[in-house]
Amino acid sequence: MTGNQAINTAIDAARAEGRPALVAFLTGGYPTREGFLDNLAKLTSEADIVEIGVPFTDPMADGMTIQNSSSAALAQGVTLNWILEQVGSRQWDAPVLLMSYLNPLLSLGDNLAKRCAAANVAGIICPDLPLDECDLLRVPLAAAGVTFIQLVTPVTAPERIEAICKVASGFIYAVTVTGTTGGARSGGPAGDAAPVTGAVIDYLKTIKQHATVPVCVGFGIRSPEQVKELGAHADGVIVGSALVEELTAGRDPAAFVRYLKGGK
Repeated sequence: MTGNQAINTAIDAARAEGRPALVAFLTGGYPTREGFLDNLAKLTSEADIVEIGVPFTDPMADGMTIQNSSSAALAQGVTLNWILEQVGSRQWDAPVLLMSYLNPLLSLGDNLAKRCAAANVAGIICPDLPLDECDLLRVPLAAAGVTFIQLVTPVTAPERIEAICKVASGFIYAVTVTGTTGGARSGGPAGDAAPVTGAVIDYLKTIKQHATVPVCVGFGIRSPEQVKELGAHADGVIVGSALVEELTAGRDPAAFVRYLKGGK
């Protein structure tokens, strides 16, 4: 099964249960290298798709929560090579993606696609590689059965959204804000979240008009209410900073995923 097929199978299975797919993020090797595989196993047992952040020194799209987790992982010697070795060491209950900035990916050169395929990585998200240059990775990854996931933002022009949708595979990552990852928090299991605005809903409708693959929405999601509301307009939701906060606090990330699905 290719990465694209694995991703779509996971999203279809969530849809059959009457809910959006839940894409859960954790930083590779955080909070500890020793606990990484256990946390990954917990998340893949509950989430539909798991996204692993590759630590980087200048994570420009990430808020302080993920920046701090990335710095902590780097201090422990976590690298893309190490993450691929860990991910490839066993089979997982959900498709696994990598979210990485371009420099770590380029460090593997022509071996990137082969290494990702060997580790059963379903797809790669690279926020600092624009559409005009993405064939650098998209083409060799696709040849190895690994999908390259495109991002759009609220300031992406409609004609560019259409162009992105034409080459998209796996799913389209719809960023809901023009800032960095994270979001309001003021209590509750991972903090209360800002309400979903009409502007966000209109933005998702615009993407859906052009998309031929599922649309998953992320940035600032931390409550079951947001998951339910956004799920009416998207195929999946991506939860990052709120999950990293749970790991920082030493809580069970799988329990938080169940909470987001509407469980206890």
